[in-house]
Amino acid sequence: MKKIATRALLACVTATFLSNPVQGSETMPLPGTVLAGQGTMRFFGLEVYQARLWVSPGFTPERYGEHPLALALTYQRNFTAQAIAKRSIEEMRRVAPFSNEQAERWQAALQAALPNVKPGDTLTGIYRPGGGAVFRMGDKVVGEVADPEFARLFFGIWLSPNTSEPALRQALLASRSTAGSP
Repeated sequence: MKKIATRALLACVTATFLSNPVQGSETMPLPGTVLAGQGTMRFFGLEVYQARLWVSPGFTPERYGEHPLALALTYQRNFTAQAIAKRSIEEMRRVAPFSNEQAERWQAALQAALPNVKPGDTLTGIYRPGGGAVFRMGDKVVGEVADPEFARLFFGIWLSPNTSEPALRQALLASRSTAGSP
């Protein structure tokens, strides 16, 4: 009888873990937020990273810059902080224009805030409206860019209608899209 009870308990625990996988990248990175969507960034068919977006109540895609949110990127390739910062500035220019001086200042700040990444690393950006962006790997803060305009444009890489990756944007906003929104 004791063996049956032990096996039943083990089966329940196993079923719980298999149906509700717990991974660091799937936990809520910002209190009070919910997972809005997820998608994969590919370049010439190669997987670059998997993205997950968490948003606060009241979030609307059209006004993403007004709401706290978190974006987690789980990388599938090696990238230096310098390469990530450079590409980020290029993508931010799609969201809105800014001066070359701002670009240089922001690229340097982002490069200083980010670590190099390797396959399996999850880098999470936390957007604080009016306060900037904080970057974490796991539970550890690895950097911050305290410029609110930088942060709005940075998260616009994924959330602005002007993104270079509209399919990824749509996947990230899957649970928050409203009829007729871009």
